[in-house]
Amino acid sequence: MRIVNGKHVRQMDEAAVAAWTAGYQETIVDLGTGDGRFVRHLSGQHPGVGVIGVDVCAANLRIASREVVRNALFVVADALALPDELSRVATHVTVNFPWGSLLRGFLTGHPGLLAGLGAVGSGGATLDIRLNAGALGEAGWTLEAGSERVTLLLRDAGLHVGPTRVLGPADLCRWPTTWAKRLAFGRDPRAIWIDATLP
Repeated sequence: MRIVNGKHVRQMDEAAVAAWTAGYQETIVDLGTGDGRFVRHLSGQHPGVGVIGVDVCAANLRIASREVVRNALFVVADALALPDELSRVATHVTVNFPWGSLLRGFLTGHPGLLAGLGAVGSGGATLDIRLNAGALGEAGWTLEAGSERVTLLLRDAGLHVGPTRVLGPADLCRWPTTWAKRLAFGRDPRAIWIDATLP
């Protein structure tokens, strides 16, 4: 799979990924990581945890990956077709305020996305998805209906989904992603946090 370090892209095979993750008791995989700010925050706050940010656009990852951090990797890949090298590496998967194809994947139950979630998570891995009202609105869904739809599809795929939580402007301001800060001052500064466990 392709790893970004600033302007440089290198290949990392399955054995190298396994060796890297073996150095950590926990590994977090952040899908649709955007500019990588969330990954940088987590890796800095939790140096004993491996954190992998995945985004389809290498350019998004260049700034965050410029300084090499021992416990962070930035992977160029489509969340709808995750590379085999990520199989069973995650103890925790996060998706922060998806939009575009990733959001549509959750709303339609895209088989590649659902299969990828099942493959990337080790047994009993947790999944946190935060959906924002603005992106759902652009996709033709209310926050409530969109979150119910995603919850239903996750359950149909065999995930155990816990109670959802509403995030307001103050919550979004505190969330360590660039996008959350913008959402907090948008037209509809609300989000839903869906907490699930992978089979």
